[in-house]
Amino acid sequence: MADQAYAGSAITLSSADYGEAEAAALAMVLQRNAQSTGPLVPAFEQAFASWLGRKHAIAVSSSTIACLLVLRAAGVGSGDSVIAPSYSWRHLAHAIHWSGAQPVLSEIDYWSQTLAADKIEAALQRAPQARVKALLVNNTNGHPADWQALRTLARAQQWLLIEDASESIGSRYQGQLTGSFGDAAVFDFSQPSALCCGKAAMIVTDDDTLALKLRHYRQHGHDDQASLSASLRPPLDAGISELTAALGLIQLQRLPEILAKRKLVEAWYQAQISSFEGIKPPYIAPGVDEVHWTLYCVHLGTRFSASSRDAMVEDMSTELVEAAAYCRPLHLQRAYVEHYGMRKGHLLVTEKVADRAIALPFHGGLTEDQIAFIVKTAKDASINVGAGAAIYL
Repeated sequence: MADQAYAGSAITLSSADYGEAEAAALAMVLQRNAQSTGPLVPAFEQAFASWLGRKHAIAVSSSTIACLLVLRAAGVGSGDSVIAPSYSWRHLAHAIHWSGAQPVLSEIDYWSQTLAADKIEAALQRAPQARVKALLVNNTNGHPADWQALRTLARAQQWLLIEDASESIGSRYQGQLTGSFGDAAVFDFSQPSALCCGKAAMIVTDDDTLALKLRHYRQHGHDDQASLSASLRPPLDAGISELTAALGLIQLQRLPEILAKRKLVEAWYQAQISSFEGIKPPYIAPGVDEVHWTLYCVHLGTRFSASSRDAMVEDMSTELVEAAAYCRPLHLQRAYVEHYGMRKGHLLVTEKVADRAIALPFHGGLTEDQIAFIVKTAKDASINVGAGAAIYL
């Protein structure tokens, strides 16, 4: 039945959940004169801050720019160091690099795959000259980090705590939405985010001074051309358009519906995969109330290697099912090996998890029959590469 439902059309890794409401919002904006600046950007910011319960929200062009602006506004730069996980998207380390600071890449917890507070000291021993100013931590694939331990550590060391909530919109830790825990937090609104408005991001904070600096660094208007402060601290052109804000407002209004669809797809995956021998349910750490996954990740058995995982991805592509390696660890990428002396073997847990993590299609447009076909294709691919079956999700 799954083969019949598939019918030969490609199944993509992610897809934005757009409908008539988004189309109508864009049509409305296109009829206006104001395109680059207008009332919708501040309306989106105010709506997002209210939804999250934070004082300020600043919309910017990407999550890389968002992290960079937070670091610059907080005075982090040349000669400083920022601790971040190697098991993450590249925008974290890229932003640290472009700020002029040095990334100190640290180890993750094996089960949650989020930065492990108790392993940061080992990372610092490899960078004895590090002058740490900030801790930049992501909620891996939607699973919240251990924010209680991380906040305790950051306060004790007087480090700025930046929460990268790009993958975790809607997830909750100790009763609070992710994005609530850092001195500043960053959300990404490009695919595969549940809230997608093309290419954009949002910075949130409760710090009035930090918010003021962030708004200045983001962009300045015509009234600022003669400003002394603008010339001393040149801003970036890093804002978003009215079209992007219109999409963001509608997506935020529809977020409960979008997340509910994705939860249904998750349940279909679990029903299919639970019949495989040795599979364990997705891990949810103590203190985590709710997880909204960004992608549906399967962690493969110990007989798999990175090369056999990649062969499995390729094998699935021949059936027009898009899959991907979930993470290529930052400490093994050429730029960070050459610039910062990282090496294979420095972060063994990160390497072990990354070698065996495969992301499967995950979005609200998938059907139950398509999920059955994806899981069957993944199982067949694992057999074809001769490495064994998955062991946990």
